[in-house]
Amino acid sequence: MITLDLTLPDTRYPIHIGRGLLDQVELLLPLLAIPQVAIVTNTTVAPLYLDRLASALRRHDIDVIAIELPDGEAYKTWDSLNRIFDTLLGRHCERKTTLIALGGGVVGDMTGFAAACYQRGAPFIQIPTTLLAQVDSSVGGKTAINHPQGKNMIGAFYQPCAVIADMELLSTLPARELAAGLAEVIKYGILGDAGFFEWLEQNIDKLVALDAEALQYAVRRCCEMKADIVGADEREQGARALLNLGHTFGHAIEAGLGYGAWLHGEAVAAGMVLAAALSHARGTLARSELDRIVSLIERAGLPTRSPDLGVDEWLALMSHDKKVERGRLRFVLPLGIGQATVAGDIDPAELRALLSGDYIIRGQVPA
Repeated sequence: MITLDLTLPDTRYPIHIGRGLLDQVELLLPLLAIPQVAIVTNTTVAPLYLDRLASALRRHDIDVIAIELPDGEAYKTWDSLNRIFDTLLGRHCERKTTLIALGGGVVGDMTGFAAACYQRGAPFIQIPTTLLAQVDSSVGGKTAINHPQGKNMIGAFYQPCAVIADMELLSTLPARELAAGLAEVIKYGILGDAGFFEWLEQNIDKLVALDAEALQYAVRRCCEMKADIVGADEREQGARALLNLGHTFGHAIEAGLGYGAWLHGEAVAAGMVLAAALSHARGTLARSELDRIVSLIERAGLPTRSPDLGVDEWLALMSHDKKVERGRLRFVLPLGIGQATVAGDIDPAELRALLSGDYIIRGQVPA
């Protein structure tokens, strides 16, 4: 097991990375203020791992409450959030009851937001079960639900007590979900670590094949980078915005197609290509580096072209992005492999040309 520490001005918590950690309840027990937990999971993960975790906790006389939500981005809503609150209130849970997020990014985001709100703040622990959640969404304290007009527009910064990333849980991931997680892995190489990007080019086939050693290294490197960035900029006032590479375009895809039509990582992958293509068109990214980005994303089994939402719809959807400042869209653009910046001087004509170009799918959008 490897343990990283994320240190912030007001808190500090461990990120445990290893194999078989779901059964190591000694990692959890010292974090519980009272012997009661509420495990929030979904209908896909529950049959695989809920009983295993709940039984391990009950052997230590922990009162375990299970909250099972429907699976999918389409359910990252007020209704699902209220199902969590209904159960917590119905079981008379206290402020010190610990919420445990057992699932992917949707479960983690909703559990964290519920914890931030319940009695003005309950402790919570992240146990991410997808690659995307292990390398990105479980770390850093961003919690939210979606709104029909924009993804993650309603939420809070609220840090977990710990993140426990068990590599064994990735063995049950469908290939499409694994690829979606690889989008966020690739993102880290593009925005801040050229050496890691080169390592990915050499090892992407191992990651796709679920090679245990390669996966653990990738998760560790991504978590190290995110811990450093979040530690310096918890509330996204500066460098943390770089972690949104591909997300302005990606969130528009998710909202435009309907949440769940494309997985988050698929939309981010296509969004990163658009961001790289925009940077190349502006003369700030070499063609050779754009080609490397596109090639690695393709090798991960991810889309490199975005759906044709219509230029006006694209612009309308992106106007709800959280990086909009004084009415102007801002985009994270790669300046080279391992370097990125936030650009707020994009001419609408540049966007219109991009969104009418070669990186947009014409005709049927693949599932």
